[in-house]
Amino acid sequence: MGGTKRVYSGDRTIDGVVVQVDGMKFRASEAQDRSFEWGYEGASPLELSRALLIDHLGDMRQAEILATSFMREVVANFANEWQMTSEDIDFALKVISAQPAAG
Repeated sequence: MGGTKRVYSGDRTIDGVVVQVDGMKFRASEAQDRSFEWGYEGASPLELSRALLIDHLGDMRQAEILATSFMREVVANFANEWQMTSEDIDFALKVISAQPAAG
């Protein structure tokens, strides 16, 4: 799936949430000061899901398709501090893809 091996991480600090990729502040290409959050299902965790998937997959359309499931299965379950590698994202996407569609 993704090409570049990266390490994504998040932390809640006294100054607010911090999301990093490879130790640098995460700047999603299309994220215009969007609010990132995690640990529950909602708009801000969905924004984080989209941004992570766009960065990882390099495909905005595919990221949009997978973002809600990724948020529910992964981002909503993050603790206050979290770390996820490219390999972790690939594995999570394989598990999500293997699940039967809700209907």
